[in-house]
Amino acid sequence: MTRQTILITGCSTGIGRAIAEYFHFKGWNVAATMRKPELETGLAKLENVRCIRLDVLSEPTINEAIAETISLFGSVDVVVNNAGYGLIGPFESTTREQARAQFETNVFGVMNVTRAILPFFRERRKGVIINIASAGGRMTWPLYSLYHGTKWALEGFTEGLHYELRQFNIRLKIIEPGSIMTDFFGRSQEVASAHADQKYEEYVNRVMPNLQKAGADAPPPEVVGPVVYRAATDNSWRLRYQAGRAGGFVMFLRRVLPTRVFNGVVRLVVERKSDRLKRYRAEA
Repeated sequence: MTRQTILITGCSTGIGRAIAEYFHFKGWNVAATMRKPELETGLAKLENVRCIRLDVLSEPTINEAIAETISLFGSVDVVVNNAGYGLIGPFESTTREQARAQFETNVFGVMNVTRAILPFFRERRKGVIINIASAGGRMTWPLYSLYHGTKWALEGFTEGLHYELRQFNIRLKIIEPGSIMTDFFGRSQEVASAHADQKYEEYVNRVMPNLQKAGADAPPPEVVGPVVYRAATDNSWRLRYQAGRAGGFVMFLRRVLPTRVFNGVVRLVVERKSDRLKRYRAEA
């Protein structure tokens, strides 16, 4: 049986790394791309896994990564757009540069990779593009307005594009993880530059412990791999898949509750005072 090949962006840590490991376990060829593959040691030791340089903001590296993957493995069957990060803080505290960088990576980076792979998939008349969005692409938390903006944009882009590409037998998939215990709450998170602005200080100090608790209590990134595998292999035109125990439940509530009621639930969860507040203040 011919091995299938998957190319994944953002594989150095977290969800991207977990997806690469799962597809390796399932016997696929894996192009695990990242900005600095020379620093990777674990994935590079796995059979039929190649760590390849790809920066989603650099079109030359995208084209080179696709070409190298095809040269190594003979083809690309599935592309997973996973690379991204979260900008957190009051919107007023963010700079124009921070806002632009958030959209460049989380939205335009996905578009760059998608644009590059489409000619290959279209010529073959088959292929799967899987975009890692978020439950935060259809609901919101406070202090993540720009991050949510990118994920809502990604949802709309993917859903709109799936109409255009069906004629070429190219399937579009959206994965919507809930909170996942990754370094999204650490290395992959950027804090707005004026985070300590006094206008928002009391609100930030009240909300942040609850948001951080959601990350600390979340399942590990390994729960996402099987969901991505199902999306890649089910041969259906299904568009959305939830991952993580909270993802499906939150989407159910979003679907059945009036917006006013759902937003009230969010406020109840994240704006309540917490016994973690003193600890957060001490660490801030």
